[in-house]
Amino acid sequence: LEREQWIDRPLDEVFAFFSDPSNLEELTPPWMRFRITDYPESDLSSGSKIHYKLRVRGIPLRWTSLISRWEPPFAFVDEQVRGPYSSWVHTHTFAEKDGGTLVCDHVEYSVLGGRLVNSLLVRRDLERIFDFRTRSLSGALQRYGQAASSGS
Repeated sequence: LEREQWIDRPLDEVFAFFSDPSNLEELTPPWMRFRITDYPESDLSSGSKIHYKLRVRGIPLRWTSLISRWEPPFAFVDEQVRGPYSSWVHTHTFAEKDGGTLVCDHVEYSVLGGRLVNSLLVRRDLERIFDFRTRSLSGALQRYGQAASSGS
C-alpha cells in the first residue's frame, strides 16, 4: 500500500504530530474503536512499543507495534509484533515540499489466506482506513498547530 499527501504545515510540526501516539486515534476511523492501552514510557524512539485495541470487521483485536527505525524529522518505521497480520511493516517518510510537508506511507503486509483474502477483504479495508486518514489529517494537523502555538 502506497499513499502520499501534501500538507500545508511545516515538516517539524508534522513529524511532531506523528511522534505523539495519542494522535493516532484521531486518524483512525471510529468504526475501528481504536484505543491505546499502553503508551511508551518516554518519547518515541527506536525500540518503543505501543499497545492498542481495535476492531476489524467487528472482531476485537490487540495489536502491538514496535518502532524499528527512528530518524526525526524524516522517517520512522512501525512493525506489528502482535496483531491480525502475518506481517506488517509501515514506513512513514516526511519531506519539505512547496512550503509544506509531503507525507508518504509505504506499507508491506501479508495476511493469512494470502492473495485471495487480501483481494476480497483486507485490501478494501486498508484503502478505507487510509482514505479516512487522508480526509482527517489536514484538520487534525491544523488543530494540533493551533494548540501548540497557543501553548495548550
